Amino acid sequence: MKEDKKVVSFEKKHPKNNDSIQEVEYCSFCGRPNTQVPKLVKGPGVNICSECVLIAVQYLILQDGALSAEAQKILDLLWSTNKK
Repeated sequence: MKEDKKVVSFEKKHPKNNDSIQEVEYCSFCGRPNTQVPKLVKGPGVNICSECVLIAVQYLILQDGALSAEAQKILDLLWSTNKK
C-alpha cells in the first residue's frame, strides 16, 4: 500500500530532495503539528490541517445554506471516488 505524505505543499518553491526527513509543520489555525493531524496543507506562509479544513467547510456550507451546482459536482465526485 502506498503511504501518503502527511504534509502537502502548495508553495511555489521547489521542495528539497530530502523526502525521508520531514520537518515538523504546524497548522496556522489550531496550532497542532503535522505529527498530530491526519494531513497538513502547506501554503505560502500559512498551513492548514485536514481537520480545520473540515470545520471551515462545514461553517461555510451552514453559513450559505447551499452549495453552488459546480461545488456540488466536485463534492459528489470526491465522495464517489472515496467510496471505491
